[in-house]
Amino acid sequence: MASVKVFGSPASAEVARVLTCLFEKDVEFLLIRVDSYKGRKRMPEYLKLQPQGQALTFEDGKLTLVDSREICRHVAEKYADQGNKDLLGTGTLERASIEQWLQTEARSFDPPSSELVFDLAFAPLMGLGQDEVVIERSRQELNKVLDIYERRLQETMFLAGDKFTLADLSHLPNAQRLVSDNKCRSLITSRKRVSKWWEEISSRPSWQRVVEMQQEPPPLI
Repeated sequence: MASVKVFGSPASAEVARVLTCLFEKDVEFLLIRVDSYKGRKRMPEYLKLQPQGQALTFEDGKLTLVDSREICRHVAEKYADQGNKDLLGTGTLERASIEQWLQTEARSFDPPSSELVFDLAFAPLMGLGQDEVVIERSRQELNKVLDIYERRLQETMFLAGDKFTLADLSHLPNAQRLVSDNKCRSLITSRKRVSKWWEEISSRPSWQRVVEMQQEPPPLI
């Protein structure tokens, strides 16, 4: 049995990020699907790991982690000699650049994109109203961030250089939601370099496998 286990739903951005990394690194794993919307009905084994009901739990032997970016760093480091060897760079300068853009994703791209994804995609499913003030504010913040990306991508093929790394991978889940929404697609497609970058990273087999998993029916638990 695989020593690596992932508890959660591929529909979760956190889980999708980790699954993509595992596929990139050719790491064998077991996915225990847990529906993010079933709260206390979640499987007992999962609730022992995550009593507060977070979206993701990752086990690698005796190690348990819950933060998706930390998990991706762990996977890229522990399994450095297999799969995609460029995810964390091969030298100090490359690693520093990757970390810089990972921080940009986590602090500047993720907050507004997550708010947009929630208000536009998930709030209606949960019977909640859409907050137009939050939506507009998030769009403005994302426009500023993506303008920076557009300038950066005039210099390099990917954010941290000319190789696909964790810096790019980390953007995939929320960016996918944005381009799938008619109101948000132009945030990506209206920028020539960002649009080309998106086409490159979203066509990777690792991400396509995750997208397929997201379309599978949720578990009956």
